[in-house]
Amino acid sequence: MTETPSPLTGPFRTPRLDAVPLSVGHAEEMAVVLSDPALHTFIGGSPSSPEALRTRYERLVAGSPDPAVSWCNWVLRRREDSRLVGTVQATVTGPDAEIAWVVGTPWQGRGYASEAARGLVALLGRHTSVSTVTAHIHPGHAASAAVAHAAGLTPTDEEHEGERRWRLVLPR
Repeated sequence: MTETPSPLTGPFRTPRLDAVPLSVGHAEEMAVVLSDPALHTFIGGSPSSPEALRTRYERLVAGSPDPAVSWCNWVLRRREDSRLVGTVQATVTGPDAEIAWVVGTPWQGRGYASEAARGLVALLGRHTSVSTVTAHIHPGHAASAAVAHAAGLTPTDEEHEGERRWRLVLPR
């Protein structure tokens, strides 16, 4: 018997992208997608090797050790050529979801991050337990602020670890 994926862990689609649940097998291709050191200016760290990503993805796929927290991670596959171009994620704790996105440098500026973030927010909006969506954005990262705005989030006066909180209260 095949288990049906949870609405928050199954795949979803946007006009140009398939958001596919993260698997350890994505590590090698994602290491290439995330390989530009400039990409890490705002997200921190440095490019990871396929082995390091494999280890990280094993932890993510295993899920949160806290049963009250759901880690939801997807890779973004562009349908036109079946290439991975980035990731989106949501950490769901009760009614709150914190979201993030990363699109590899070669695919930036084409609207993929905004499209994926809107798709993720729509997915969260269909999940009845989620009422608030939050993103943390470095104040100097105008592109990420534009993605958050496109997904319906607005900046708050709150800061956490040098990043501005953006928030959307979902209509119920």
